[in-house]
Amino acid sequence: MSRRGKKGGLSPEDRQLWGKVAKTLTPLDPQRARLLEEDLARAIEAMPAQQDAPPRTATAIKAPRETVAKPAMPPLHQLEHSYRKKVVRGVKAIDARIDLHGLTQHQAHDRLRGFLYQAQARQHKLVLVITGKGGGSARAYMDERGVLRRMVPQWLSMPDLRTVVIGYEEAHASHGGAGALYVRIRRKREGL
Repeated sequence: MSRRGKKGGLSPEDRQLWGKVAKTLTPLDPQRARLLEEDLARAIEAMPAQQDAPPRTATAIKAPRETVAKPAMPPLHQLEHSYRKKVVRGVKAIDARIDLHGLTQHQAHDRLRGFLYQAQARQHKLVLVITGKGGGSARAYMDERGVLRRMVPQWLSMPDLRTVVIGYEEAHASHGGAGALYVRIRRKREGL
């Protein structure tokens, strides 16, 4: 079957599709629209009947393939109140610290990832990530104050670190307050 009738014309299937689209529009010239509609009706009647075969178009929609469900990312949790109190009082130790002051976003992200994976390998339970509160107004450029303070929580929530991080929250004032985060480290599963 020819895709096109005469040069530049539409095939019967394309004319049928165009007819459906055209019916949803309000014509500017009602007389011309009526003539085109009659022409379309004649073209559809002249089409050979198809045996339950869907029309073939260039934009055919395919059914989605069945995909294996990926396990859901574990949720992030805050420190338990009693655990946090013990950390603040010094009863529970902070296993390691990293200071990201003065680093670019790229450098800080790379170092943070390496530090967290290393902390997990060493079986640390709690680490302190120091981001800083951001420079003073003299150092601010176009409201880019405290970029690492804003970005580190986003990085900790990303899928690649969710297997390492149980949760995080702002540190107590004695450990840096708004410029630092307590990060709980997930125990590494055997065989991984």
